[in-house]
Formats: sequence, structure tokens, C-alpha cells
Amino acid sequence: MPSGKVLIVAMTGASGAVLARELLLLLETDERVEHVHFVPSENSLRVLAEELQISGRNGLLSKLLGQESAKIAQHAPGDIGAAIASGSYSTDGMIVLPCSMGTLGAIANGLADNLIARAADVCLKEKRPLVLCVRETPFNKIHLSNMQLAADAGATIFPVIPTFYDHPTDTLAMVRQYVCRVLAHIGLPQKSAYQWSGKA
Repeated sequence: MPSGKVLIVAMTGASGAVLARELLLLLETDERVEHVHFVPSENSLRVLAEELQISGRNGLLSKLLGQESAKIAQHAPGDIGAAIASGSYSTDGMIVLPCSMGTLGAIANGLADNLIARAADVCLKEKRPLVLCVRETPFNKIHLSNMQLAADAGATIFPVIPTFYDHPTDTLAMVRQYVCRVLAHIGLPQKSAYQWSGKA
């Protein structure tokens, strides 16, 4: 049995590639995490090229991390034979960051038509944490309905919304604080995270 957490991270075709990169960087250095299954969708590759000037699926992880990883394994979205497609393979949860409305719709309606949607479906049926970091604005009624369906099925809807009470100095600070909040939600609080103290 793994001694550390085993997680699934999916990246889809919504804006916010820098969020996915920061998440992977933090998981790579977190000693509480033993293994990460990373599934970038086909559409996410276009976002990576547009936002981070990273092109192609080959060597993607080393481009994102700046080095090779012994902890993170990349899967193609069409690889429905991957271990994470089966409920008999134990994981500690899944994060979809960013989560497009198309991916949300597939998960909410149980389509399981690719590895991302199937792995999410497995998390729901096995009652494992599933965090959907939705990225869209404004929401239409279909988006809202799908969020309700996913939440009713057990997912956590975690919209990509920055915080300002921590007085971020730049965009990267906003990104890091958001990702830290996501990780705290699945039981991996980060020492670098800002914590609101308020008044006792």
C-alpha cells in the first residue's frame, strides 16, 4: 500500500494554464504525496501553447516542471485502460484545474467518454474527493445546472476566484494562494499559504 497520497490531476481546455502548472509544482515537492496521475486534455494543449508558450504533448511534464519527474505520470485522455479508470485502483482524490464547461458537463451527466471524465466518474462512485475548479464567466443556466448535478453527485465546485485579503503583489501570488486553498481542501495544507487571522 502507498505510504503517501495518490492523486489525479486533470487539465482541460479552459484558460488558466498557470494554475495547473503551479499545482503540479507544489505536488512535486510535497513529501506527503507519493504519486500523481496527470491527464491533460487535447484542448488543454492549445491553452498551454497560447498562455505559457509550451507546445506539444511529448515531454510536457518536464516543460511544465523544468525537470523530469519520478512522481508524476502523464496519461493521454484517450487511455481508458489506465489504472485510474478503474474503481479497484485506489486514489485519494482528483482535481480538475482548470475545469472547462465541456468537461463539467461530461462529468455531471456521467458520460465518461474519455479518461478525465471516467476518472472523475470513478471518484464519484467510490465516494472519493473530486474538486472541479470551474473557469468561465458569466455562467449560463446549463453551466449552473451542471454544477448542481455534479455537486449533488458528490463533487466540490471550486471556482477559480482569486483572493484579495492577502494583498497579492502580482498575478503569481494570486495563483499560488488559490492553488494552496485547493490543496488545503483535499488535506494538503501548504506552509506558504496565507491564513486570515482576523480578530480573536
